[in-house]
Amino acid sequence: MTRVCFVFLDGVGLGPATLANPWASVSTPTFQSLLGGPLVIGPAQRRPSLTFQPIDATLGVAGLPQSATGQTALFTGVNAPALVGEHVTAHPTGPLRTVIAEHSLLKRAAEVGARVLLANAHSERFWQAVREGKRHLGASTLTALAAGAPIPTLADLLAGRAVLWDITHEIATAHLGYDLPLISPEEAGARLAGLMAGYDLVLYESFLPDLAGHRRLDPAWVLSRLDPFLGSVLDHLPPDTTLVLSSDHGNLEDATTRVHTANPVPLLATGPAAGHFGQTTAITDVAPAILACLGVAADRDGAWRKP
Repeated sequence: MTRVCFVFLDGVGLGPATLANPWASVSTPTFQSLLGGPLVIGPAQRRPSLTFQPIDATLGVAGLPQSATGQTALFTGVNAPALVGEHVTAHPTGPLRTVIAEHSLLKRAAEVGARVLLANAHSERFWQAVREGKRHLGASTLTALAAGAPIPTLADLLAGRAVLWDITHEIATAHLGYDLPLISPEEAGARLAGLMAGYDLVLYESFLPDLAGHRRLDPAWVLSRLDPFLGSVLDHLPPDTTLVLSSDHGNLEDATTRVHTANPVPLLATGPAAGHFGQTTAITDVAPAILACLGVAADRDGAWRKP
């Protein structure tokens, strides 16, 4: 068994290496080092400790992929858009919440004894807004709740036991009214990697790329945080841990539009279990591959078990 650090980046598709693609026009040395070039569409790469390939996010359903169904599919292995008959935007609806409650990646891992964690800190202000009906739970939070997994607080964040979705606390402090000390992308990456000391599967989400794709943030600013953050995660991960990176739909890779794209999304796995991801062709394949890293196999009826 190898441990897994699963980094979910909202809104990252694979487009051509043109000036309209920030992933190609902005310097990203971490991806350059890993892939020999920027994070753009290209042939699959498979080496003993690295798998990189484009995977499908449309899942056979007409229309542009969206967050609610895409994330449900990514975090459960269930073809959520086919199940509900369309791509659903924003937060999971009732049917999608039911899918997550039953098939959550973190739940399946915890059921066979794996120690699981959602790394993202949640504030009491957030939970109060949920209780008042002013906020809705996202797929990653529902994935953790289905497993009974701990969800870090701002106290955990201040103690270095969690990471914020915006990585450096800059947005949370300047625009959302939180009084948090700013940290570097490298420090945030080291903190995420450090969480692996106590867990077998850690999920982390950042929707910075999607905000940039919708032109609410500057793409170069976002990539200048994401790239060193991921580089630091890799620098500090324990040797028995595999980093898995994927997304729910395209967006940031095409600066000619503010909407999502039908482009494939990346599947990047680097570490001792990278070979488990060689057969992934769609976002529904990611959760089963992660569970296989943890020594969990699927029965024909879809139940998960230790092999």
